[in-house]
Amino acid sequence: MLYFLTTQPLWLSGAILVGLTTLLASFGPSVVRRYVKLGRLTDNNEIAGFKFATIGVLYAVLVAFAIFVVWQRYADAEATVAQEAGAAATIYRLSYGIGDKTGMTVRDALTNYLTVTIKDEWPAMDKGTVAARQPARDSLNALYAALLTFNSSEPRENAFVSEILHQLDLLTQARRSRLVAAEGAVPGVIWFVLFGGAVLTIVFAFFFGTRSLRAQTLMTVLLSIIIFSELLVIVAVDRPYSGSVMVEPTALADVLADFTAETSGPSGATEQQR
Repeated sequence: MLYFLTTQPLWLSGAILVGLTTLLASFGPSVVRRYVKLGRLTDNNEIAGFKFATIGVLYAVLVAFAIFVVWQRYADAEATVAQEAGAAATIYRLSYGIGDKTGMTVRDALTNYLTVTIKDEWPAMDKGTVAARQPARDSLNALYAALLTFNSSEPRENAFVSEILHQLDLLTQARRSRLVAAEGAVPGVIWFVLFGGAVLTIVFAFFFGTRSLRAQTLMTVLLSIIIFSELLVIVAVDRPYSGSVMVEPTALADVLADFTAETSGPSGATEQQR
């Protein structure tokens, strides 16, 4: 259910998570008032108020912590993509410092990696099926194979290869971090407490007694909107590579566009003639 909400448009997730739950909560005070007299409810308002304040503070701390964690994870996901793009750009530049054949192989494999990552791996992460789609891994293997089999007596070229391998390791680590982050940051037990706490907090509000049932219903509706809107934020941001609120492969696309521009330019034409 949570994965379904994550992958839907934000308006639809909001309508289900906030709208539907708030609609159900609006009937709560009326149902309770039907079975419990107003006098019995008002007698316990003072004691219930202290208990409700305690529950509210504890739940607010948990929600704030969850929002902080998923937002930090989202920011880290953006930084991971930027690191992956930076490493790819560095590898491409350094590949001109090694042999023509190996350098061209590295550039072709790197271009293919970025292409399949944007066109294949990103949609797979969005759908949660990335484990079954591995063309990007094959491109990385081709990169490693080209570099590890390169042999040169020139110290300068060997230094370039060493730095390219270092950048390739950074790119591989960034990809692995990206795939792990795509699975989400909030464990199942935390989701249980978050939603269970939301239900208990709202149900607790049903048992306050006010002379105006309409006013109590309105307060309950506002409380439900606030709580489930915060949960909507957590659901939307928990999987940084899925849904409406997701990290786009813009940094990788920009690097790939630079590669394509260089290949189609005058220097690229010279390279193709080799």
